[in-house]
Amino acid sequence: MAPLEIAQLGNPILRQQALALTPSQLRDYAPFFVELEKTMLEYNGIGIAAPQVSKSIRSFIVASSPNPRYPNAPQMEPTLILNPELIWSSQETEVDWEGCLSIPGMRARVERPKHIEVHYTTLNGSDIHCQMEGFIARIFQHELDHLNGIVFLDRAKPKDYFTEAEFLKLVS
Repeated sequence: MAPLEIAQLGNPILRQQALALTPSQLRDYAPFFVELEKTMLEYNGIGIAAPQVSKSIRSFIVASSPNPRYPNAPQMEPTLILNPELIWSSQETEVDWEGCLSIPGMRARVERPKHIEVHYTTLNGSDIHCQMEGFIARIFQHELDHLNGIVFLDRAKPKDYFTEAEFLKLVS
């Protein structure tokens, strides 16, 4: 099956507040979440939010692993995040590179809290409360922004925008 179509910057869905899933909807969306993960992997993503494939629901996948777009990414198993909440974020921040499947060909340095505490629901309805740090915390915050109609370029200074080609020269 072909990957889902990625909504590109300019598509109004990327600027909308996504809707929370009710407990009864979780299982109904299970086939969609499988396709969402396949799409993310097809395009070498390390995360993807439902609005990026034109579904305005509060869900995303975090799945860091080294790939051609992120050669230095740490390895972690794909994690489906439903109805996420950011509970706490550290005052300590770090600036690092971000890109987005909905904004192909662009990278920017973005400042984000280094440590976060989050709450979310799993597909089976379990509540997860945990802390994240570093690159994984960055992915979570980036994807959470998508659920709130924010893209990473909104958080970067224009002087910190780079093309994908120039970014790859820097990290190679």
